[in-house]
Amino acid sequence: MAVIHETTMVPTKVELLASWLPTRPWYRGGATPVLTRVGGFRLDDPDGAVGIEFLAVTDGSRDESVTYQVPFAYRGAPLEGAEDALIGTSMHGVLGQRWLYDGTRDPVVVAQILALLGGTALPQAQYDSGAVDESVAVTTPDIAVPALGSEPVTAEDGSVRTDIMVGAQVPGSTAIVRVNRILRPGDESSERPGAGHVTVPWKLPDGSSVRGVFLSFDGHAES
Repeated sequence: MAVIHETTMVPTKVELLASWLPTRPWYRGGATPVLTRVGGFRLDDPDGAVGIEFLAVTDGSRDESVTYQVPFAYRGAPLEGAEDALIGTSMHGVLGQRWLYDGTRDPVVVAQILALLGGTALPQAQYDSGAVDESVAVTTPDIAVPALGSEPVTAEDGSVRTDIMVGAQVPGSTAIVRVNRILRPGDESSERPGAGHVTVPWKLPDGSSVRGVFLSFDGHAES
């Protein structure tokens, strides 16, 4: 179970994102983001070594605001071979220095996404230790979700998402986790029938709540 500490992080996750987001191909805001935390959830690492959080932030740097999702991996030491996935480092008031990575490149995070989509992991609340987040809805796919058997292969889509290729169940098939980087309310209808997905609420600037797809899983036989 992840323990949520009531302490400080210097710099904060939002401050790190303000520098990192403009370097992403899917960023749609101004040169200097104006970010507000608006939602998200956590997952537990069964080994207790890696913190996992899915953070939604809204950028108000332009007239039309955009909401982004960033999966975070928090580590107590650098992740070998993932230098280009490093969002930044921060000093945690209890745990000391933390290395914060884009979770799409962290095998622990990807393994727990697969467990969530497969129904063997539960979404955890952002701010309460050991509390299941009942607002996170998981639709399991119509095929079995594989466990992660090797390093995930990640490909950025400059428009809206990151695709993560994971171990397929049988030769000649594909298995893809899709991470929606730009969040849109009520986008479940865009998912392929039979594909699994995770929908999560977030807050709009006016204080109202909407929900949309954070994560999805699609697997099929190649023709």
